[in-house]
Amino acid sequence: MEKRKKFILQEVDIPSQWYNIIADMKNKPLPMLNPQTKEPMKAEDLFPLFAEELARQEFNQTDTWIEIPEEVRDKYKIYRPTPLVRATGLEKALDTPAHIYFKNESVSPVGSHKLNSALPQAYYNKLDGTTNITTETGAGQWGTALSFAAKAFGLELAVYMVKISYEQKPYRRSLMQTWGAQVIASPSMSTKAGRKILTDHPNYQGSLGTAISEAIELAMQTPNCKYTLGSVLNHVALHQTIIGLEAEKQMEMADEYPDVVIGCFGGGSNFSGITFPFLRHTIQGTKNTRFIAAEPASCPKLTRGKFQYDFGDESGYTPLIPMYTLGHKFAPANIHAGGLRYHGAGSIVSQLLQDGLIEAAAFKQLETFEAGVLFAQTEGIVPAPESTHAIAAAIKEAKQAKEEGKKKVILFNLSGHGLIDMSAYDQYLAGDLTNHEVTDEEISCFLEEN
Repeated sequence: MEKRKKFILQEVDIPSQWYNIIADMKNKPLPMLNPQTKEPMKAEDLFPLFAEELARQEFNQTDTWIEIPEEVRDKYKIYRPTPLVRATGLEKALDTPAHIYFKNESVSPVGSHKLNSALPQAYYNKLDGTTNITTETGAGQWGTALSFAAKAFGLELAVYMVKISYEQKPYRRSLMQTWGAQVIASPSMSTKAGRKILTDHPNYQGSLGTAISEAIELAMQTPNCKYTLGSVLNHVALHQTIIGLEAEKQMEMADEYPDVVIGCFGGGSNFSGITFPFLRHTIQGTKNTRFIAAEPASCPKLTRGKFQYDFGDESGYTPLIPMYTLGHKFAPANIHAGGLRYHGAGSIVSQLLQDGLIEAAAFKQLETFEAGVLFAQTEGIVPAPESTHAIAAAIKEAKQAKEEGKKKVILFNLSGHGLIDMSAYDQYLAGDLTNHEVTDEEISCFLEEN
């Protein structure tokens, strides 16, 4: 029997550049459109809302590699490079010939991968002379990361946190407040968008689309204030590629290359981060790797949504983005994987799915928590509810490898730990969690409203 050696591969240099996959894509993502004129937007159009360098990165389709500022790399050194771990305990439990690796992004100070983009976004805003920034957060990982980054670069931050997560995950709120952020449950009465939603739906528990609307409105009405976003947009995906670039070097140290790369999927940030550096070899024709986006069955934009132009928020404040979407007014079920409760996918991932370069799979809530508990029992890490979707996909691939009697190298991104999500595990272990699966009628209804 093969001796199972556990690799914890950490001693690689922190990348000095991010990877811009758009420069290598044969079919570029369709442009964002001005919702009033329906004309393609330019970087300058986003200057009032975003830091100027972030807007330029958003529209950069030519530079394959973009330098990471030294100030940002210095902050990355707090926790990067993150370990790549061979999940030998999970392999043994599954009795699979597959080799399962995971990139452990949970070791960051904020417990997730989100800090990879929060630090550069805070830095570029500081560089512009911005004093205040706003954002939204679902389960709280992005809000937590940006709170840390804002404090690191001396910015004031207001976070609109989806109300159901505000109530379910009080310790994420506490972390944000500890780092100096103001946290508001969304929808709120502090914005026009929030007041309208609460007037129409007084008991509405919120969504990422609603929180985005509120954060954008506050940014537009506050002097010297800009908006930041934790997923979906191109520049966010760009920053997250530091994950896959490190993993690529670490896989070389293990003398292996992944047959399958997996990330959970909400808007696309951690999926893009782990997959894009490996995907460049598939685009170039030198490798033939599969890439799986694992999303919740209750919010299945990639597996059951429609590819079309749609708003990134509920109230229609954002540009029109080409995306797989369930409709910007889609109200996802109150699952515990709050970071995946978003109606649309980023334009890069949407184009890659259109072109057949990636695939998507949907998983029900109970299956993901079952996978998360098995991972905790075999690898010692309690994963975030979002990350359990990637684990469920990895387990499915490993079981398939056993059925086929083939060795398969599987890599997934452990996007965050679940130590502040234990109330969700309490409910699962008590048998109080249920599956949520949206119906075709519901999807059609929201898409027709677009």
